[in-house]
Parts: sequence; structure tokens; C-alpha cells
Amino acid sequence: MLRENFSFIFLLLALIAEIVGTIGGFGSSVFFVPIANFYLDFESVLGLTALFHVASNLSKIAQFKKGLNKKLVIQLGVPAVLFVIIGGILAKYFSGIYLEIALGVFLISISLLFLIKQNLVIKQGKVQAITGGVLSGFLAGLLGTGGAVRGLTMAAFNLEKSVFVATSAAIDFAVDFSRSIVYAFNGFIQKEILIYVPFLVIIGWVGTMIGKKILYKIPQENFKKMSLLLILGIGIVTFIRAILS
Repeated sequence: MLRENFSFIFLLLALIAEIVGTIGGFGSSVFFVPIANFYLDFESVLGLTALFHVASNLSKIAQFKKGLNKKLVIQLGVPAVLFVIIGGILAKYFSGIYLEIALGVFLISISLLFLIKQNLVIKQGKVQAITGGVLSGFLAGLLGTGGAVRGLTMAAFNLEKSVFVATSAAIDFAVDFSRSIVYAFNGFIQKEILIYVPFLVIIGWVGTMIGKKILYKIPQENFKKMSLLLILGIGIVTFIRAILS
């Protein structure tokens, strides 16, 4: 259900989420989902996030197209697509409030993990890539965001920035396109939210473009730490809000 204050401020926050998500390497959903959750019921958040990300990742692919790692797209992307469908189907059978609590716990856990274990890396290999694809896809389908897990997995392959963003975007596009179909069948994509899709398409393109420019000027590790602290704060607020509602 659309809330009354779903407006310009929401779109501005979506733009910030897209910029920060591009620079931080986690993808915008880790910021966009909890932000949108302040304005929409959780099922609608899942539907709108999927549509937003289809457009957002198309813009990333277009702007970073020279840096695509096709081998990693297959190893990580195929299991991610299969399990995002499973997660998306299961999301229909859980109460929105429990999914909000799970999202809060996930954001807190993943941000603390990266903040405490700053040098944490996953060994490079096919098994690790497939496992990362399974987990990130399932979480994306169930909670709306799995980019942090995919980012951690891809970090093991020591990819150059543009390669990282392009490869992640290609995988994310396949994941989001697949879950958009599942969410549509679940009834998560309502007519009331479709009016914002054109604006989010523009935001996806502009946010990616701004993030791309900043990406080459700011040390990624410093910005990533700031992003993690923001994710931690959003996770705490999301969890408390879900518990008290």
C-alpha cells in the first residue's frame, strides 16, 4: 500500500542509494530496500526494488560494458538466478514483518562482519563462486538484497573496479529480471507503484553515472567503510522498527 509521504524525498534517497551502491560495490538494494520499507509495505518493496534494479543494472552494463568477466557471470550468475526464483516464491509464504526483522538482522550481521573482518576474503574457485551465487540469489529473492554476499564472493577474484561493477551488474540484472516475474505472480507489483518506475529508471542511470565518476576519485576502501557504517545504522533502525510495529 502506498503511503502519503511517498514522494520527492523518497526519490532523492533512491538516487543516493544508487550512487553509494555503485561506489561501495554492494549494489543499491542494500540501501534501497530498507529506505523503501519506510514508505511501502514489504511485499511492494520487493516488487519495486526488482523493477528498479532491472533498469539500474542495464545502465551499469552500458556504462561499464568493457569490463565484463563472462566466466564469472556464468559461475555466479546461473545459481543466483535459480535460487532467486526459490527465494522469491518462498517470500510469499512469510509475513512481511518477519521478513523485515530478517532483513534488519542480515544488514546488521553483514555490516559488522565486514567492519570487524576488514581483510576477510573468500578463496578463489568455482565452488566458492557457485556457493556465493546460491546464497546471494536466495537472499535477493527472499529479502530483496543479496549484493553484499555477491560482493564478498567477487572480491576473491581481485577484479579491477570497472570489471567488478560490470560483472556484478550483469549477474544482478539476470537475478532481478527473474525475480520480477516471480514477484508479479506473487502479487507484489501493484499498479500504485508503477508510476514511480520511470523516475527510478532515470535515477538508476544518473546515479550510476555519478557513482562512476566518484568511483575513480575516492579510495574504494575508505568509502566502503563509510557505506558499511551506514548499512549498520539502517539495519538497526529496520530491526527496531519491525520489532516495535
